[in-house]
Amino acid sequence: MELAQAEKIVKEHGQEQLLRFFGELSPKEGEALLSQIAAIDWETISLWEHPQDLSGKGKISPIDGLKLPEISARREEFAACGREIVRGRKVGAVLLAGGQGTRLGSDAPKGAYNIGVTRPLYIFEQLIRNLLAVCKECGAFVPLYIMTSEKNDADTRAFFRAHDYFGYPASEIAFFMQSSAPCVGLDGKILLEGKGRIATSPNGNGGWYASLLAAGLGSDLSARGIEWLNVFSVDNVLQRIADPVFLGATALSGCNCGAKVVCKTDPHERVGVLCLEDGKPNIIEYYELTEEMANARDEKGDLLYSYGVILNYLFRVSTLEEIKRARIPVHVVKKKVPFLGEDGVPVKPAQENAYKFETLILDMVRLTGSCLPFEVEREREFAPVKNATGTDSVESARELLLKNGILL
Repeated sequence: MELAQAEKIVKEHGQEQLLRFFGELSPKEGEALLSQIAAIDWETISLWEHPQDLSGKGKISPIDGLKLPEISARREEFAACGREIVRGRKVGAVLLAGGQGTRLGSDAPKGAYNIGVTRPLYIFEQLIRNLLAVCKECGAFVPLYIMTSEKNDADTRAFFRAHDYFGYPASEIAFFMQSSAPCVGLDGKILLEGKGRIATSPNGNGGWYASLLAAGLGSDLSARGIEWLNVFSVDNVLQRIADPVFLGATALSGCNCGAKVVCKTDPHERVGVLCLEDGKPNIIEYYELTEEMANARDEKGDLLYSYGVILNYLFRVSTLEEIKRARIPVHVVKKKVPFLGEDGVPVKPAQENAYKFETLILDMVRLTGSCLPFEVEREREFAPVKNATGTDSVESARELLLKNGILL
């Protein structure tokens, strides 16, 4: 984009402040700023003033799913179907790994954190091992797409190269960076982070597919003939990826989406709950359930709203294309965002001063129209690493890894 074109665009949108310091920039810095301006989604930015009302809930009801006894009884049937999908190279895996290990006391990518005790064992390494176990079982590799962020992209790629991709074929791994959206001040003005840089934030975990496509990887999906994508978070070191039983169960159900879940241990456990809203799958936060709903039980005494999600989803690619055209709802949230003042001096706000624009994977689940809850054993597939100590921590994950026979 040329400067004259950028000047015209920012004037049309009342955002002339974006070019306030342009005359002070080097040619390279100026080119980078113009590229940022060219990439702005003005339709999304306009939501700061009139955001979509996403707070209301329709009629909430329980959703039917597969619990452990039924899965056990039909395991071979599901596994046989799933193995064929893996062998046919019709499934890809998407690792959401844009975070840093800040809460663990590290400035490195979260997946680079060492959870070993007597030897190095990195989060990325354990996840690759989990995937390799499935590949060995099925006799085929699963294409792996790793979503990084602007902050950790270079470090993540370098970390995988330095460790020879932990034994996974480099030809089967593709990295892509999560897209970002500009941060907008409470007055509607897009903030600058520096004289030649717009302040941005990642577009939420619902932006993974759009980011994958923006990186040009849609053609890779098509060329490989991938029909399913298993999306999972870097947080959970025990999760089974491209799990043939999960794949087969979802495919045979006819649903457009599958979600691995753990059954809640307590009516008030702080996990999002998969249920139905106006007949469509949706994830309701634990605090959105009424006391009556949280405690409701079926004739067997099981909680009616029991399916706690663990961010391991299976999506049909054809359905993702439909969702893309439908446009995922954008959540406008207030946050504290450091910015550059009019005088060119950096400002660290003491309170919320800006809007961020995020999409959520739970909205993608709702837009699929049908989702199969698939229960997994908590102690075998759910070891989140969110904190250094205490609940969902490095400590608790290590205990669960040891219980599952993994040498630390």
